[in-house]
Amino acid sequence: MLQARLQQVIDRQELSALFQPIIHMQSGETIGYEGLIRGPSDSPLHSPLNLFKVAAAANLSVEVEHLCRKVVLERFALLNLPGKLFLNVSPECLLYPNMRDGETLDYIHQFGISPERVIIELTESQPTYDYELLGNALAHYSHMGFQIAIDDLGEGFSSLRLWSELRPAYVKIDMHFIQGINLDKVKLQFVRSIQQIAETSGTLVIAEGIETQAELLLIRDLGIACGQGYHIGRPLSDPPTFTSPQIAKSLSNRGIAIYPQERTHFQTSTTALRLLRVVQPVSPQVSNNEVLDIFVRNPDLEVIPVVDHGVAVGLITRRNLVDRFAVQFIRELHGKKHCDMFMDRAPLIVDKHIKLPELSRLVVEKERHHLFNGFIITDQDQYLGMGTGHDLMREITEMQINAARYANPLTLLPGNVPINEHIDRLIENGGRFSACYVDLDFFKPFNDVYGYRKGDDVIQMTGKILEAHCDPARDFVGHIGGDDFLVLLQSENYEERFQAMIDGFTTEIRHQFSKKDVEQGGYMSEDRRGQSVFNPLLTISLGVVKVEPGHFLSHYQIATAAAEAKKQAKRISGNSLFIDRRAGPCAPMYSDQIQTASAA
Repeated sequence: MLQARLQQVIDRQELSALFQPIIHMQSGETIGYEGLIRGPSDSPLHSPLNLFKVAAAANLSVEVEHLCRKVVLERFALLNLPGKLFLNVSPECLLYPNMRDGETLDYIHQFGISPERVIIELTESQPTYDYELLGNALAHYSHMGFQIAIDDLGEGFSSLRLWSELRPAYVKIDMHFIQGINLDKVKLQFVRSIQQIAETSGTLVIAEGIETQAELLLIRDLGIACGQGYHIGRPLSDPPTFTSPQIAKSLSNRGIAIYPQERTHFQTSTTALRLLRVVQPVSPQVSNNEVLDIFVRNPDLEVIPVVDHGVAVGLITRRNLVDRFAVQFIRELHGKKHCDMFMDRAPLIVDKHIKLPELSRLVVEKERHHLFNGFIITDQDQYLGMGTGHDLMREITEMQINAARYANPLTLLPGNVPINEHIDRLIENGGRFSACYVDLDFFKPFNDVYGYRKGDDVIQMTGKILEAHCDPARDFVGHIGGDDFLVLLQSENYEERFQAMIDGFTTEIRHQFSKKDVEQGGYMSEDRRGQSVFNPLLTISLGVVKVEPGHFLSHYQIATAAAEAKKQAKRISGNSLFIDRRAGPCAPMYSDQIQTASAA
């Protein structure tokens, strides 16, 4: 039934063309359009996916694709659209025996289109194996004046090899890697790598599937040449010939997009295999005297695993054996007996693939002696070697330190490394922005009186308040450590946002104190000399530096200036906002001081 309907569509040429604009990501200019096809609107064949699925089943793929090309070219010429036309062509159609008859060239001459304006966009629906034959077919098209593009890079069966073999003028990155790129570090790295390869090979990249403002700006910042997607323009039968004013304004804005940040606790793929130490085991039949001799010959050896036919069955510690033999007559009685009588029959045994955070939790949950004795590492239940608690703790500590540099484990906000990287991007971009150092006042006595858990709650609360009053597409909140934050605002209404942060903190901080302390405006604590002192409720200080293009050269200079502004803010009692409007790090001081109502 559907195949019969398909034949009618072909005979009556019941296909219609749509065109989706492709723009230059730096200028906003429309460089061309991708030609798309639709079947009859009242038919199951309206969708191109169904259309070509039925065509393939009916052995009519080539005929349908030829008709699609003709319809798209004719409509493109009739609309007199500017720029280039990206014309979808499948490899199997290119390799069809009768494809070199110049039919496409005849169409474009018939419709008055120059071959230089037509891009053969290679789509891939099945694996391509004969690269040489395909290359020859594309060379034939290139000789006629057409340029070549590869569609859906990263999605198809062999698109990366096609890029290497064919050296096209354009590659289009599959929309999977574009949608949500502002939230996914892996997608960001993939697209960044593709752009680097493109720059080396002289290829222009087109990002498909741009659907949000955040995706648009991030793609622009990565240096991607061209973009396409619903946010830019939907496929239409009569599309506009210019970019919308909203898109043009966004692309002309000198601000930078916010890169996605790691927002989870530190994780690692590092496994117990990293901690492996090769320790020669003994069998259960070895005598206690022989084990003691091994310890004597190896002064640094603290444990010896007991392994029976490759399977770990126990662990003998130097301390346990020496302590037992120190008892009178024990060595004479048991020295020649099998060593399994003195071994720990329930050692901690782990697989080599166990992740270090999981191993750390396991060690903590077990009896204390496992931390000192270490653990046996196996591969499919076969003994490999030993790991020590000391090595595990050292590795975990190093992982936590490194993770904290990228994402603070308490607030999950970006740490020092991404903060500095973002400042460097802002400086390189040459736009205006505000750097705000945020600090809490009287935080130490609050921690002492209310406890560190309550202190952590206040720090987390502060981070959420700062984020709540920032534009996630333009503004950046980082957590330096402790109760110190750095906020980088490209938003023009920065003063309103900073004041809103102070107002939000003033409201929320009261909930962290007892009713009594709120009513009396503070609480008593002991100072370092043991004397009772009255402490006011927590307040917040914001020190702001206005950064003008070319006035700061490094993130170090900006961080130093923001820290100095924070010191000035802290000299103002109560919640405070201090704005340093100096032209640069060495310019004379000119600033605003704003004191708000205190939390009391």
